[in-house]
Parts: sequence; C-alpha cells; structure tokens
Amino acid sequence: MNTETQTVQTSEDILSESFISYEYATRGQRFLNFLIDYLLMNYGLSFLTGMLMGILLEAVSPQFLERMAIPFTSEFWIFSLLVGYFNFIVYYTLCEKLFVGRTLGKLITGTMAVKIDGSPLTFKDAFLRSLCRLVPFEALSGFGVPWHDSWTNTTVIKTR
Repeated sequence: MNTETQTVQTSEDILSESFISYEYATRGQRFLNFLIDYLLMNYGLSFLTGMLMGILLEAVSPQFLERMAIPFTSEFWIFSLLVGYFNFIVYYTLCEKLFVGRTLGKLITGTMAVKIDGSPLTFKDAFLRSLCRLVPFEALSGFGVPWHDSWTNTTVIKTR
C-alpha cells in the first residue's frame, strides 16, 4: 500500500485551480479496521440478527426453527452462511454510505473510504465494495491493493 500523499487533478480542477490531496491509510490502519469491524459483525450484529431471526421463525415456521436448532446439518450451515452474508453486506453498505465512508473501525483509526478522485462514496460504491468483500480469499488481497478498492475505484484515506 502506498503511504505517500496523492494529488488528484481532474479537468474541472484545472479550470478552478483546486486540487484534492489525501494520504492513504497504512496497512496497519486497514488491518485494525478489518479486525474491529469483523469483531463487531461476528459478536454484535450476528447475535442481534440471530435473535431477530429466531423470533421471526418462531412465529412463522416453528418446524424450520427446530431443524435449525440441530447444528452440523446442511440447513443449519446454509442458513448461517446466508445470515452472515446478509450482515456483511448490510453493515458495510449502510455504514460506508450513511457515515460518509466510515465504519466503526474506520472511525476509531481515523480513516475513511472515498472514490479515487476523493469524492464521497455513493450507495452503489458502498454496495459494490461490500459485495467484493464476499469473494473468497479477498482478505488476502490486503497484502497489496485490496480487491474491494481496485475493483470499485475507491481507496481508504487518513482523516487525521
């Protein structure tokens, strides 16, 4: 990951003589973002989602809920995987859009996600970044430029 300051110049900037300057987040900051967000999703959000799903399934389909109570069945694993994917997409998409490129991890480390030109993420950008994170082995791309950055033309920058 490049830690030097990046200046982006667009045709509009040339006319207005204003430039966007930012410094990339370090690998350490990005790893800490991942760790904080991962713990929040797996031990906070997943617990709440599981409770809500349990209440909903009890009212709608108690038989399905009884089958889910038996771990190590294919239904249990598929359901757990779908709930996990749902949490992942909702958490990252909503946080990065509603909190202007920030998740809890990014708030703590003083970083934020932006488009390459420095503009704020759109809902589409945040959603696509979330989907890219679901690609198997995507986390390993963090040793270089993370795929969820390169595939969506976004980056994570320092805010302080």
